[in-house]
Amino acid sequence: MFISQAHAAAEGAPQGGGMQLFIMLGLFAVIFYFMIYRPQAKRVKEHKNLMAAMGKGDEVLTGGGLVGKITKISEENDFIVIALNDNNEVTIKKDFVTAVLPKGTIQSL
Repeated sequence: MFISQAHAAAEGAPQGGGMQLFIMLGLFAVIFYFMIYRPQAKRVKEHKNLMAAMGKGDEVLTGGGLVGKITKISEENDFIVIALNDNNEVTIKKDFVTAVLPKGTIQSL
């Protein structure tokens, strides 16, 4: 009739030290830095160098897929004019240029 009560161990569950938590957080911070932040910062730096190195007469590819030759660069407001062919010119922001193409690429298309 009488059922003995089961008691949990007197010690309780083992407690993780605070040091383990800091080690895990540090490990996650290192993974975040090397897998996310560092590659993105490298891409941004390369793109800024690309924008600074552009000059009149360079053939460029835009983010929208346009290929043209730079005819005018406005330094004060970061716009460039791209000649798509002899009759058409487009004004875009420098930020939208994704690549500077080798000379003669437009004629080979």
